[in-house]
Amino acid sequence: MDRLDNTIRPYAWGSPTAIPHLLGVEPSGEPQAEMWMGAHPGAPSRTARGTLVEVIATDPERELGAEAVAKFGPHLPFLLKILAAGAPLSLQVHPDLRQAKEGYADEERRGVPVDAPHRNYKDANHKPELICALTEFDGLCGFRAPGEAADLLAALDVDSLKPYVDLLRAHPEEAALREVLTAILTADPAEMTRTVTEAATACARLGGDHAPYAGIAHHYPGDPGVLAAMLLNHVRLQPGEALFLGAGIPHAYLSGLGVEIMANSDNVLRCGLTPKHVDVPELLRIVRFEAGDPGVLRPEAARDGEEVYETPIDEFRLSRYVLPAGAPAHDLTLRTPQILLCTAGSVRAGEHELTPGGSVFVPAGEKAEVAGAGTLFRATVVV
Repeated sequence: MDRLDNTIRPYAWGSPTAIPHLLGVEPSGEPQAEMWMGAHPGAPSRTARGTLVEVIATDPERELGAEAVAKFGPHLPFLLKILAAGAPLSLQVHPDLRQAKEGYADEERRGVPVDAPHRNYKDANHKPELICALTEFDGLCGFRAPGEAADLLAALDVDSLKPYVDLLRAHPEEAALREVLTAILTADPAEMTRTVTEAATACARLGGDHAPYAGIAHHYPGDPGVLAAMLLNHVRLQPGEALFLGAGIPHAYLSGLGVEIMANSDNVLRCGLTPKHVDVPELLRIVRFEAGDPGVLRPEAARDGEEVYETPIDEFRLSRYVLPAGAPAHDLTLRTPQILLCTAGSVRAGEHELTPGGSVFVPAGEKAEVAGAGTLFRATVVV
């Protein structure tokens, strides 16, 4: 197995302290948002044999296994991250596989440069993702019931929001959510700034269920995404709990430290809380206007101490081992590729001693024995 040397991304929303604290190093004073583990070309993990992209390209079947190559192609189909949100991320959705392929082909046909700021589809893949909390973790996930959203907005007592309240109470669910989100994103910018400012003041005054939106508005004053966020479920995960974010589900991470895994894609359509491009017509085509419970996941016991976060996705499978002191070694050998990540304590993986933030890549079929006292996450695929 190969010890991984991983890149930390300094996005502006990142916490300056959470990842350094996990790694046991001094903060640099700069935001540290994500640590990437995998073979994404934008920041591939490095090994003694070269980057993980280079290692896999040399012999895909040896590194990934024949079954994984046959199903997903000669590349690692997931990206594993440690994510540290110190401020809200953009409100966003991801396309399904068919939409991604069609959107990518269309933009290629029209000659939109892949690095253009208005480009929606950077690749032809979907981007389902799973976030598992390491600390208390706040986020937004999926639409509230329209009546609940109406009550939340009505309590602000802002005159310019009353038409939205009426729409949410008068229409069938899908139509109500679609009409209100469309109205928010297409309103006159100057008028929307005034409305959001007034709403943010009311949220700060009311507190309680409104408090998260006052916090969002503090980071994104006047942004229409503040009102769009009020249409969504607010979720607070406890350590070990997780959220699965499928295609078309609007979501945003607000604060906290977590382990995130996703299909290897950059396709994001933004709804707000960002200075970046918002393609409203394409966004409205992708969003699933369905209200429902966000579905907090808790790990399910499998075998030999493994706890699995069950999802309907084959590109990744995330599980966790909480290893007690003095327990016998676990054999984690699989016929699929793995990344093992330590998040607490000290775990020996093969010849490598892993402390929090330490990770290894295990080629398909390679002997993978672990022991120690700590928490270990395992990322692999389903074949």
